[in-house]
Amino acid sequence: MDVLRFSDFEVDLRAGELRRRGGSRIKLQQQPFRVLVLLLQRAGDVVTREELRQAIWPAGTFVEFNLGLDTAIYRLRTALGDSAETPQFLETLPRRGYRFIAPVDRVVPAPPQRPRIARQLLYAFGALAVLTVGYGLLARRAATPGIHSIAVLPLENLSGDSAQEYFAEGMTEALVTRLGKTGGLRVISHTSARHYKGTRETLPEIARRLHVDAVIEGAVLRVGNRVRVTAQLIEASTDRHLWAETYESDLRDVLGLQDAIARAITNEVQIRLSSSQPSPVASTRARPVDPDAYDLYLRGRAEWNEWTEQGSRRGIEYFQRAVQKDPGYAPAWAGLSDTYDHLGRFGFLPPGVARSKAKAAALRAIQLDETLSEAHVSLAMVLLQEWSWSAGESELQRAIALNPNNSEAHQRYGYALSYRGQFDAAIGAMQRALELDPLSPNKQNSLAATFYRAGRYDEALQYFREVPDPDFNSVSRHRRIAAIYERKGRLGEAMAEWLVALRLSGKQEVAASVERDYRSSGYAAAKRTYLWGDLREALRRAQNDYPRPLSWDIAGDYALLGERDSAFAWLERAFRERDGALAFFTVDDHFYALRSDPRFRDLARRMGLPDSGVQDSVSRRTH
Repeated sequence: MDVLRFSDFEVDLRAGELRRRGGSRIKLQQQPFRVLVLLLQRAGDVVTREELRQAIWPAGTFVEFNLGLDTAIYRLRTALGDSAETPQFLETLPRRGYRFIAPVDRVVPAPPQRPRIARQLLYAFGALAVLTVGYGLLARRAATPGIHSIAVLPLENLSGDSAQEYFAEGMTEALVTRLGKTGGLRVISHTSARHYKGTRETLPEIARRLHVDAVIEGAVLRVGNRVRVTAQLIEASTDRHLWAETYESDLRDVLGLQDAIARAITNEVQIRLSSSQPSPVASTRARPVDPDAYDLYLRGRAEWNEWTEQGSRRGIEYFQRAVQKDPGYAPAWAGLSDTYDHLGRFGFLPPGVARSKAKAAALRAIQLDETLSEAHVSLAMVLLQEWSWSAGESELQRAIALNPNNSEAHQRYGYALSYRGQFDAAIGAMQRALELDPLSPNKQNSLAATFYRAGRYDEALQYFREVPDPDFNSVSRHRRIAAIYERKGRLGEAMAEWLVALRLSGKQEVAASVERDYRSSGYAAAKRTYLWGDLREALRRAQNDYPRPLSWDIAGDYALLGERDSAFAWLERAFRERDGALAFFTVDDHFYALRSDPRFRDLARRMGLPDSGVQDSVSRRTH
């Protein structure tokens, strides 16, 4: 084994690995590793940038050298824990090159003596290898397995300013969206790929988790209104670089820059999907955008992605400022629609106010850019709250047609199908959403909830159990798990889940009362204590200003307690408010006991929903 050792590190040249002494491997991509080896082999000497270019970025590799080397040095310093200001290992000589300044030891085993004929054979094979290098480079593309799925890992922020992370995040998400419009290619959602930001996991390990054939790595550097992006396409199973390029533009043309990168990657992928020459990939709309508006939009999306009231309110501020700067920028209008929808859907704004603002913003986005998939999802969510089922479904179908990899569109389409009891199709849509966003607790919970509503409890339980706490849907998820255990007669496990739900919602005193009643009076009495405690807290909060509990939730508790009149009173209130969750009215088993009441069928009729959404196979709840 040929090993170079320095400080607490060692480089195994034969295995191509950087390790800490003791064996733990440090993830380092191919180009930074090659830079490290060259610097170690000439430790103490200045290695010029031109020497590095000739050795590692030879002509014909289609890599823009300057940013490629800067990225490699950045990754190398990160892996070693080194600093450009106070270097322990890697010294920068401005405008000249780099020097490795730490002592380096080389461990080389003595080569065995070979018979003369063996040496001759070795020389012959060596000559053959040299002759086949050219052929290998030509055949490389043809030998590469087909790429049918891809993940874009978070672009590295090379600015050195942590306040610019939102910009790198936004550029990554935009690249995912652009690639998602490629037919026949599965593109992993950014919300799953972002789990690997700063990870030490190897690319093959990441690929196995995400079930992809290839990954894109890269970096972004923004200086004023100039932006430079480098992107590399890497075969996931072998960590082999297939293609790389660097792009630079003014921030006003950032949409064109994103489009150029996506088209270049798509062309490379198409070459590997077909033995024939790929057809040109059509450019998407790439109008100039005001740099300040684009920056505000990215900040707004970063806040929106937090999924909190505060994040949504800050997001609205950023999106409003973005459309003031550039009224023609459609994505900012779609973002504004999404944030208003979120605030209304979860009780942070009056539903009517939020719905009106969300609809106006979504319509404006579509008017500006009919091809924007996200805007059609935004409009669909408003239409479904207006009980315009067919129109909402049509918008979601249009969103999916525009971007088959829009995981949010598939998830929302699964909801829309569930509203009308079309569970087989709904489950298929939810499964597709999870395939595109495999590490999303929200998508996994949505699939489990769809199995639950379909009465497929064992499958629901399998997915519910795998979602970690705390999660946005934790309380409702544990209540559903409790209901499944109740139906199976496993009342002790059901009660344990009710208690988890209470404690996750911060109701420790109610949890103590429920536990006491369970021990003294049994399951049914303890469950009623749970429901009354939950209900009293919700009714108290309903007297306050926003945020308020959803009328739907209060109606559900009354229904489970057998209080029919109160349940229908709150259902009517939910109807007047266009409570988004009311769309599940006919398929949610909270209301199973109300189905024989004429008021149930009347409400379903007014909403335009079938009143037979709950499958006959669904067991009755015990109350």
